[in-house]
Amino acid sequence: MTQTTTSRRGLAFYLLAGFFGLFVVFLYGPMLMIFILSFQGPGGGLTFPMRGVSTHWFADLWSSSRYGDLGGAFRRSLALGGLSLVITAVVCLFAGLAFRRRFWGAGPIFYLSIVSLVVPGILLGLGISQLFQLLGFRLGWWLSGLGAHLSWTLPFGLLIMFAVLNRFDGSWEEAARDAGARPWQVLAYVTVPILFPGLIAVALFGFTLSYDEMPRSLLTVGGSNTLPIEISNMTTNVTTPALYAIGTVTSAVSFLVIAAAFLAIAIVQKRRARAKQG
Repeated sequence: MTQTTTSRRGLAFYLLAGFFGLFVVFLYGPMLMIFILSFQGPGGGLTFPMRGVSTHWFADLWSSSRYGDLGGAFRRSLALGGLSLVITAVVCLFAGLAFRRRFWGAGPIFYLSIVSLVVPGILLGLGISQLFQLLGFRLGWWLSGLGAHLSWTLPFGLLIMFAVLNRFDGSWEEAARDAGARPWQVLAYVTVPILFPGLIAVALFGFTLSYDEMPRSLLTVGGSNTLPIEISNMTTNVTTPALYAIGTVTSAVSFLVIAAAFLAIAIVQKRRARAKQG
């Protein structure tokens, strides 16, 4: 059967395979180049050839003052990402559960909640900054910046939660209620554990979208830059491989978050398998 399937592969298969190969190279090739060049020697430049191999530029990022407040920007982006992760996961969970039932105004509320996806981020940030100035509030990454990021993460999280709930079998909740479980017990011991892999996906989107967000941050974080803004400033005045080093560090953080999410899903699935066997 395998030989028959192989013999039937025509030109379309190889064209699609070639296109996919080019896509992978285009997607990961630049990332690989940045990773390699970030380990340039102390006398290395922004291009090949490599002039030695070292971690000099990683240490230079944190020890030199010529790169601005890079450490502070990194911590602020992590904090914003963490807050967005928690708020997005919690709000989208309960919003998704609420939309399972028909209620008055559900359609307009849904469209209002996702309209920020089509509004340019820089314009939304401008509007938030003007609103805060009009109300006399001070711009800050933890308030106006967080609100701007949530305008980006919440709609995505809500759409993902709708997809997850579309495959959710409500009979498990009904069985728990018939067994005498209270509403909070149904939520804690039935609904959330079943939806947990989907919640991890929502939380992952919340973190990564916030961590990398720049247009909505530019005019809303006040005088304390986030990491994307700081990196953008570095591209105009930094001519050393330190620029590649910060790219490697931020990519590593993103991959670690993704790995942690997959690990959490794997642990939950393993526990479920053990519970079924027991």
